[in-house]
Amino acid sequence: MENTEELSPLRITSTVRALSSALRGKSEHVHGSGRGESDRMFPEPEKLWFKESSAKNLRNRDFLSPSTMLNTLYADGQVPLAVMSRVLSLRGGGVLPVAGGEVMGEGLRLRVDRVAAFRAVLVGGTTEYLKPSSQREGCVVLNCPALHPKPNTPSPDTLSLGQLRTVLLADHMGALLRRQGFEVYFCPTLPEGSDVATFFQALGIDWPTAPANCANDEREEKIQKALENSPYRERGTERGRRTSGGGGRKAAEEENEGGLRINLKRVFQEEGLLGYDPTLGTCKVHRDSVSHLAQLDLSTADITETMVTVLHVTSCQDEFRQQQIAVLWRASGATHSQRHLVCGPVKTAGSHLTAAQYLQLRKGQMKEASEMKYGDKLEGQTWDDIIKVMTSATVRFELLSTVHTSPVTLDVQREGGVSTKGPRGGVFVMYNCARLHTLFDSYERGVEKGLYPEIPDGSQLDFSALKEEGEWLLLFNYLIPFSELLDQSGQSLDCEGGGARANIKTEQICKFLVSLSKDFSSYYNRVHVLGEPLPHLFNQMFCRLHLLRALRELYHRALETLNLPPIRQL
Repeated sequence: MENTEELSPLRITSTVRALSSALRGKSEHVHGSGRGESDRMFPEPEKLWFKESSAKNLRNRDFLSPSTMLNTLYADGQVPLAVMSRVLSLRGGGVLPVAGGEVMGEGLRLRVDRVAAFRAVLVGGTTEYLKPSSQREGCVVLNCPALHPKPNTPSPDTLSLGQLRTVLLADHMGALLRRQGFEVYFCPTLPEGSDVATFFQALGIDWPTAPANCANDEREEKIQKALENSPYRERGTERGRRTSGGGGRKAAEEENEGGLRINLKRVFQEEGLLGYDPTLGTCKVHRDSVSHLAQLDLSTADITETMVTVLHVTSCQDEFRQQQIAVLWRASGATHSQRHLVCGPVKTAGSHLTAAQYLQLRKGQMKEASEMKYGDKLEGQTWDDIIKVMTSATVRFELLSTVHTSPVTLDVQREGGVSTKGPRGGVFVMYNCARLHTLFDSYERGVEKGLYPEIPDGSQLDFSALKEEGEWLLLFNYLIPFSELLDQSGQSLDCEGGGARANIKTEQICKFLVSLSKDFSSYYNRVHVLGEPLPHLFNQMFCRLHLLRALRELYHRALETLNLPPIRQL
């Protein structure tokens, strides 16, 4: 008979929700639910259980309901037998199968049926675990203010590290949102063949371009007229009422000089826009502002989706200015939802580097470190491509591994920076991805030599052979939760009432990959996967190869969200 847990992908959230429901049960099971204590507060369902993640705790439990929670629900923390039976019998609906549980000093400890979990993930194929749990609908425009002309298009030599961080963040968000089913557009388009477009290509950033002579004059005129006719336009006489003496005369002079002003405070108050700076006040409309709005208008012109979210990815230094732009756009008649993803500053101790200088420094350091490790092997187009990808990985992990609102401090000393050894971000991640490819290349060579048979289908294997603690760690902490990790960026955009700022855990993919690489490296250094070519050892070897093949695909899918191709050899 088929195990019910194999019918749908296993999910951590579904498991915690089901465990919480089973533990709380009906009202008669809950301590203090009598008439005298009807106002007693009980913990939220999602706080009743915690998924363990450390290797130490996973040796004796996979989920824990702390004793403090049990004491809240039941007299003296004693879980009734009926409730315990209900918890232990949970199956299906994405719930991880429970093998057993016991109440100890720290609380109710549960262990998952690990053999059943390995089988459910690895036999049925890992596709459902490597993509978002559900596909979303809608359209997101990622606007990067750092790239708008002021009045000229920025170049790699004028782009600051803080601005580069916003571009990389927008690029990462675009890849994540596309994975979830959103249509994604980028703003502004860059001139074809421009230095900054070429610079981005070297970093693996595929930013949209348009012919350099492609004018946007008609759209700018449309925006200008919309602002001139806006109900939020402030005329000289209106300003004069709020000033004394010569204030009105000065305002009228400004009006006669062609100064178009919009009362931004009225816009966000009357339009019900939350979270905008109350000091925005009145804004004079400049040419670069109209150009910016015309680019935004162009990026949304062909979108037929009813739900459009414009996400302005900006530095903290430019946040106020971008709020002005967003409210001006609203004053011109745009009704799209707008959010602001604000990045903290990038600091470099003792020196100031542009984006171009920073990339050149990291590329040189990567080449030197690789030459020291690989010597004369470092030549030809293949190695040039590897150095390019590794440099891009280094830059992305340095600028994206920190919470987006927090500052990033870079070591830009010539003798510091990049190492091919140790758990140091992008290089470490790419190296461990390459190790997986090397492992399977070695296995394929063994097959060609007749040492090993082809990997059989997972249904023919006994997964009880996966007893090493690192194997469960890789499945439970990485393969199973990855799908839900991908869901989070889209869910964050849905949050209403949070104001203008969007708070998205943009650092999670980088941290996930670094943590995965540490645990995989520890496992790989400890376990000899390709054993002696003896038939009685094949089952365990094939179980491990199934697990590591899924892990290799996990690396690929995660790296895709950073627009990084995997390194297949080193």
